[in-house]
Amino acid sequence: MESGVDYEAVFKASLTPLLVLTPEFVIVAANDSYLEVSERTLADLLGRHIFTVFPANPGAPNDPDAQGAEILRASLARVVATGQPDTVALQRYDVQATGGPRVFEERYWSSVNTPVFGPDGEVKLIIHRAEEVTGFLQQLRRSRGRGVTGARAEMEPMETRVYARARELLDLSERLKRAYRQQSESMSALREAIERQRRFVLDASHDLRNPITGLLTELEVALSEPGAGPDTDLQQFLRRLLRDAERLNDLVADLLELSRLDNSTPAATELVDLAHLVVDELGCRTLSAAVRTRLDQQVVVCASRIRLARLLSNLVANAERHTSTKIEIIVTAEPPDAVLEVIDDGPGIAPADRERIFERLRRLDDARRLDPGGSGLGLPIAREIAQACGGHLCAADHPTGARFVLRLPLTA
Repeated sequence: MESGVDYEAVFKASLTPLLVLTPEFVIVAANDSYLEVSERTLADLLGRHIFTVFPANPGAPNDPDAQGAEILRASLARVVATGQPDTVALQRYDVQATGGPRVFEERYWSSVNTPVFGPDGEVKLIIHRAEEVTGFLQQLRRSRGRGVTGARAEMEPMETRVYARARELLDLSERLKRAYRQQSESMSALREAIERQRRFVLDASHDLRNPITGLLTELEVALSEPGAGPDTDLQQFLRRLLRDAERLNDLVADLLELSRLDNSTPAATELVDLAHLVVDELGCRTLSAAVRTRLDQQVVVCASRIRLARLLSNLVANAERHTSTKIEIIVTAEPPDAVLEVIDDGPGIAPADRERIFERLRRLDDARRLDPGGSGLGLPIAREIAQACGGHLCAADHPTGARFVLRLPLTA
């Protein structure tokens, strides 16, 4: 085993009597402690239904207070139905004594039944943990016998209640432990989210400072050094200022859009034909690469047109930075989805990076080299817009270059 722990040996050697059952209550495993207390062998148990091996209490078949099998069956059924552990506080089930085949010894048991889930979240197995409590009850009875005459009748129901309350406390303790674990996991997730937010604010602040610093530097030089100011080359000076101002404006727009998405700010929705959206968006841009389109008509979604235009613009801008010669945009209907693809013929994205690129401010080395002024927010914004519209955006396989696939619910 990879972990180096032989779990089968641990199970077998456990001092607690344990059975493993299927959801149909068929026994598939039993440890040594269970075999000892039940006075059975593995051959007696494996592959057999638990209530075939342990039918109605053989020592008191007609005793209404000795319905151990029925109590256990109900507990196991609750585990399968609810997916929650279930405790049987007390049940009577006698075992055959050594004095003869029809001689039984009175025995009392407590059990806890715990579900084991499969990958699909369904109950695949049940761990049945048994504990004999006959000695506990016998001790109560001995104490009762030394009391005042007449106390015997009063003690009879009390002994069961005492043990039942003890089992309830044990069950409550288990629930509290689970709640504590869940709370610890929630707190850990919260701390992680706070740390991500802190890093995001620091990184965003750093990115905002770059264009601001550029603007301040240009202005300080212009004011403090005669001959190096705007009079030397006004157009060049203004272009540098404009570039930094545009960069600053883009960053602020990205942060505002993320704020709206984080706060689930609703956007007005309308019917949007994706082919028309692509044509309109391309008509507003001057691209440095050739663009090929394959646009099916009447591929309509219900979404915010402004946000979808932002999503498409971010994907096209990303493709333009990385492509070698051309960009391909495809719109098709694959009911129940409307599909929009943006493909470039650049270096592509390694499979290990296809989720990382959607992390905020995450920029791979190629992206930093091709666009040092980029923010690392374009693709995260695109994905979050897709999710806000009820869809999904991912980076998919492609023989050459990168391929982004947007899926949205298709409107009939």
